[in-house]
Parts: sequence; structure tokens; C-alpha cells
Amino acid sequence: MLEAIFAKELLKQEMCGERFVQIPEEIRDVYRLWRPTPMYRARGLEKALKTPAKIYYKYEGVSPPGSHKPNTAVAQAYYNMKEGTEKLTTETGAGQWGSSIAFAGSFFDIDVEVYMVRISYDQKPYRRVMMQLYGADVYPSPSDRTNTGKKILADNPDSTGSLGIAISEAVESCMGSDTTKYCLGSVLNHVLMHQTVIGQEAKEQMAMVEDYPDQIIGCVGGGSSFAGLFEPFYYDKINGRAPKDVEFTAVESTACPSMTAGEYMYDHGDSGRIIPLVLMHTLGHDFIPDPIHAGGLRYHGMAPTLSLMANEGTINVKAHNQIDAFEAAALFAKTEGIVPAPEPSHAIKETIDEALRCKETGEEKTLLFLLCGHGHFDMKAYDDFNAGKLKPFALPQDRIDRSVNRVKVMYPGLNK
Repeated sequence: MLEAIFAKELLKQEMCGERFVQIPEEIRDVYRLWRPTPMYRARGLEKALKTPAKIYYKYEGVSPPGSHKPNTAVAQAYYNMKEGTEKLTTETGAGQWGSSIAFAGSFFDIDVEVYMVRISYDQKPYRRVMMQLYGADVYPSPSDRTNTGKKILADNPDSTGSLGIAISEAVESCMGSDTTKYCLGSVLNHVLMHQTVIGQEAKEQMAMVEDYPDQIIGCVGGGSSFAGLFEPFYYDKINGRAPKDVEFTAVESTACPSMTAGEYMYDHGDSGRIIPLVLMHTLGHDFIPDPIHAGGLRYHGMAPTLSLMANEGTINVKAHNQIDAFEAAALFAKTEGIVPAPEPSHAIKETIDEALRCKETGEEKTLLFLLCGHGHFDMKAYDDFNAGKLKPFALPQDRIDRSVNRVKVMYPGLNK
């Protein structure tokens, strides 16, 4: 059934039992434009915090679109091209995924149609321009191009949109054509696997400085960037190869806390309920998050594998509000010189907190976090932060309960 919207090879990877999958040379040729990505030691930040901890970060902002997303976008475009796909449809929140699949489509001569969450479409016009420059068609979601979008607009003409709505529109748009497929930028197994190129490089780079992390920290919206960094280290840990008992910490936004406040249950990955049910941490498929600036962290669900690991306690989960995240980003920019995207700023906040705990206890821990993208297209967010216009929003529990309970009522046999 899923072959109606996904490339066959990607579905094989989604259900694959193989531990390792070779990267085709055609994909490596494109990767060489920016890979390997650098790893830095944040000596300026360490000095400012007066911490005994060593802080390293893997920086994915050097890719042409400016984030980690091309690692899977290039792979997905390649496999679709091999199967004769002529057009890809997708959604995007902050615009990093949309920019990346537009970039990848241009390399493999595939048309790209992007449904961009309305609030991000308005807040981040330069991401839209970048997609269009790569040759993609970009539409604000909810749009009047799909039945899903028309229904949402009829109920709420001023809807700011959500990733769940945008996913439904992109899936609906691709259905009915043998030469059009849908692609997703996070959540699914094959997407997370493509991102592990990050962690594989990071392991080699840590070995070059004869160090190994005590803790790995990353932001999570759907979960692909964090999984891409920590999973190769986790593989070492469960096979007894890790020299330390490394911990893994996923950090989300308090405005969209699927793992820290949502429920682990069956739900749809899209608001239109086109995509099959998935067992994951969720806030409910019709949940509409508040328009925070970290658009990539506004998805209602979480990758099933990460959800399982969080449910079992294999990974730690934390949440921070956007004010604390932007304050951490400002300190990082002043001490390290790189302006981070709002999404990884949540990971920076958690890293700073952990470094300060080390200062209190005297622990000389090694911390590694993922700076998954730069913030050059997020200046409106930083302008609002500097002007004191941002609020430290935390999603009220009663809103979560209402949204989650609607799903429970819909599927009482699955979610008791």
C-alpha cells in the first residue's frame, strides 16, 4: 500500500533487517560538496562558563542548504530518480527540509512541490526563496490546492498551519500519479538511517583527538538529526565497544513536548489521517502548535524508534522554552562565532546546563552536541528576541489532554 507514495527502495530500507546499507557512489559524489562536516571544540563557550567539562559540537550548517537535511534528501531523490519518479511532493516547517529536497531534486532532475507551514512561510521568506531558486514550487499550508487544505481553511481561514496538515497536503498531492512520489524529512527509519553518516564521522573525529563523549545531546522535532548523531555511538554501547557508559539526551520545545508531555500510543503522522497508524509519542494528529520560531520542532509526533527508546528509558528527554534557547544561542554566537538555528539552540541550552552542573560537581565530562544548522535565515526570530517580543511559552497540559483524548476515542481498541 505504501508503494503508492514512497519509492520501493526506500520502503525496503524502512523495513530492512540489515545492520549496514552501502551508500551508492552517486550519493557520495553529491555528499562530497560538504562532507565530511567539521567537529569543533567549543573552547570559547567552555571559558565563558568556567566549566571543567569539554564541549564538542558537530556542525552540519556547512551544507549548501545550511542544515543536516541534505543527508537524506540527496539519498531520497537519488532512489526516486532510479525508479523513474518525475516529481516529489513534501512538506516543510522551518524550511530546512524543503530547501534540502529542492537542492537534491535539482541534482537528479526531479521536480519538487513543497507545502510549507503557513507561519514559517510568513516568518521565513528567504527559505522559500532558496527553494524556488533551486527550482521548487512552494505553497503555504493549509492551501486551497488540496481537499485537506480546503477543509482546514473552511474551518479556520486564519490557520497558521502545522506539519501534520502540510504532510497531509503533500501526500494527497502525490496520490493518483505513477510518476509522483512523496518524501519525508524525518521520523521514518530510512530517514534516520541516512542521517547516521553524521555519527559515523563524529566517531572518527573523536578518535582523532583521543576522546569519547560521556553525553550526547541533540534537539528533536521528528528525531532524525539526533538519531543521526547518537545511533552509531549507541551501536558501540550495546555491543560493548564504547570506552564509556555514554548517555543520550534528546531535547524538545516546551511548546510542542511530544515525548516529555505527550503519550506513547498509536496515532497518525498527518492531520488528514492518510498515513497509516504509527506507535509513537504524540500530542495528537490534529494538534496545532503555537507559532514559535523553532519551526522544525513543531511536529506533533516523534520517530517510532526514538519513542520506543524514550519509553524504555534508553534515552533521556528534556524540554526547554524558546527564551532560554535563544539566550543560549546568543551566548554561543558571542563565544563561538556561529549563529545557530533556533532548533539546535535547544540542544545548546541543555549542553550549557550540563556544563554548569559539571562546574558545581567538578566533573570533567566530555559533552558532544549536534549543531544541525545555522540561523542565517532566522534573523526575524533573533530580531524578535533582541526586542523582547518572544515569550517563554509552555504548552498547557489541558490542551495536550484534549488532543490526545480525541485520538483515544477514535481508536479505543488500540489506545486503552
